[in-house]
Amino acid sequence: MKLEHADICIIGAGPAGIFTALSLLEEGDARHIVLIDRGLPIERRHCPKAETGRCVNCDPCRITTGFSGAGAFSDGKLSLSHEVGGDLPDLVGADLVERTIDRVDGLYLKFGADTHVEGVGDKDAVAQIRRRAIEAGLQLVDCPIRHLGTERAQEIYARIERYLVDAGVDLRFSATCRQLVIEGDACKGAVFVQGGETVEMRADHTIVACGRRGAGWFDQLCREHGIAHEAGPVDIGVRVEVRNEIMETVNNVLYESKLIGYPLPYKNKVRTFCQNPGGFVSQENYDGGLAVVNGHSYKERKSSNTNLAILCSQNFREPFDEPIAYAQLVGRLTNMLGAGHILVQRLGDIVDGKRTWPKELSHANVRPTLPDAVAGDITAAMPYRAMTNILNFMFAVDKAIPGFAARETLLYSPELKFYSNRVKMDARFATSLHGLHCLGDSSGWTRGLMMSSVMGYLMGKELAGVATEGTAHVR
Repeated sequence: MKLEHADICIIGAGPAGIFTALSLLEEGDARHIVLIDRGLPIERRHCPKAETGRCVNCDPCRITTGFSGAGAFSDGKLSLSHEVGGDLPDLVGADLVERTIDRVDGLYLKFGADTHVEGVGDKDAVAQIRRRAIEAGLQLVDCPIRHLGTERAQEIYARIERYLVDAGVDLRFSATCRQLVIEGDACKGAVFVQGGETVEMRADHTIVACGRRGAGWFDQLCREHGIAHEAGPVDIGVRVEVRNEIMETVNNVLYESKLIGYPLPYKNKVRTFCQNPGGFVSQENYDGGLAVVNGHSYKERKSSNTNLAILCSQNFREPFDEPIAYAQLVGRLTNMLGAGHILVQRLGDIVDGKRTWPKELSHANVRPTLPDAVAGDITAAMPYRAMTNILNFMFAVDKAIPGFAARETLLYSPELKFYSNRVKMDARFATSLHGLHCLGDSSGWTRGLMMSSVMGYLMGKELAGVATEGTAHVR
């Protein structure tokens, strides 16, 4: 085993890890930063599906791993409100998060983000959408959106990658972290494998920012090393696809409709997430061959459809404390029915209690934008409670957006979000092990691109010893 040393070791080159490094550099911090990721540099992140027409099961998946992580390669949307993106405001304060969003947004602009902000235009039109949502028993959350676009996001992160390299940040790709180095009540670094060589990287500060893809792995480490954590809600859902004409008003006025409801009979929280006007449904692969559905939204390339996620949050009580494993089992069962592919079903067929057949999709108004999705029956794998919540929520949305719950509306499964294991931390992002910090979606505190970036930016300020309201310095 090769022994190396660093001042700061960051596991995961997604937004949280990237913005930790950017924030440190902004303060002129000259310490040795090592940033490792099991994926590829952004210039080599290319999904072969564009040529093959079907997923070839890259290991690791080029959509979910590599520089900029999974979020930037999906739709590239920055939510410019502290009310969206998880519970980070509960940890460090809403005012600090709101101010930091402005700082992080400024950095994205510096590296080439589009200056246009969606959802801040016609207030009268927004009021009408809100009125219809209220009549349907739903809450509309206002959130300005800066849309990077899937292809433009890659250009932006390529500039950031070059900036970090030029500034001396040590980027290690195709490097799979295996273990943390734990001595007593302190974390002293991490062990990773790169090019067949095992490296023990000793560091003063170790930061786990492995995203949703690494959430299950980090959950196992928490159990193994007694890192304080608690089970959070699990998000299980579907990706819905409709014609652009159905979503035209919402797309034009808000770009993304963030709707929340608590449908009967269970009253679990159900919400829309990651709306992609003119977008494309996509597949992501996780460890063990788990295939999950997501959505892409490009700046230039457009489809005739809009897709969005509907996610059902379910909180578990003792003695159960494995929400990530639960969601993975639901996903694997769905994958079994689709022979390893994403399942798609028409809403009308679900209501009628029948599966969808491929020929029924070929002459419909809504044509699937995920060409290798398998027509079938998602209800055979989806838990009854989640499926009931999703259907009742969709019927409510249909009252606010007529046509949303049409018989031809497509539902893809499984849509799963792996950020359920919430790590117990203080406002300095310090865990129960000295020298160990956890950021982004794998921490359980954030959901999405902007909040992960914000958390990383604040971590950098803490490590650099810069005062931020309500927090102490880490050095």
